[in-house]
Amino acid sequence: MPGFLDPLYTPEYTPAGDEVAVIETPKGVIRVRLDAEGAPIHVANFCELAGSGFYDGLKFHRFVPGFVIQGGCPNTRDMTSDEVAAGRPGPDGMPGTGGPGYRIKHEYDVNPNNSHEDGALAMARSQHPDSAGSQFYLCLGSQHGLDRDYTVFGQTIEGKDVIGKLRAGDEIVSIRIEHEAR
Repeated sequence: MPGFLDPLYTPEYTPAGDEVAVIETPKGVIRVRLDAEGAPIHVANFCELAGSGFYDGLKFHRFVPGFVIQGGCPNTRDMTSDEVAAGRPGPDGMPGTGGPGYRIKHEYDVNPNNSHEDGALAMARSQHPDSAGSQFYLCLGSQHGLDRDYTVFGQTIEGKDVIGKLRAGDEIVSIRIEHEAR
């Protein structure tokens, strides 16, 4: 995960408020409505990373049954699914320790919608509040103990069954951003 020494980044993307992340995996597709009003920095950052292809080909590296499935670490890009699932170090370092080379400001204390419901999409971070970068997780059930410390920036609208099938080592084939008709 990015460290507190990485520069603080302000995304250039301006969320329109109608963004839906489409996360394609070998086990199915997950659609997540992003919360641009509650977490504009996180949504803009995620949209920029997705639009650049950053997430394509990465693996989910952390699975805790009944808790979360986590991905978005670039260290998993050149690793096999089996290596990631086994928690082995890859050519770029340990899965779960990489990021985009910058960090973003937390929004969990200003987001009125910061609720870790089943299927919530949130940013992982290290101990420093402003250390999120690219790693995200999807909640496997409600996890309200995380509400005061991690920024929720989306809610699954399709594919909760797919989230439940994901495990460490499963690939993120792609993440693309679509816009809902208003």
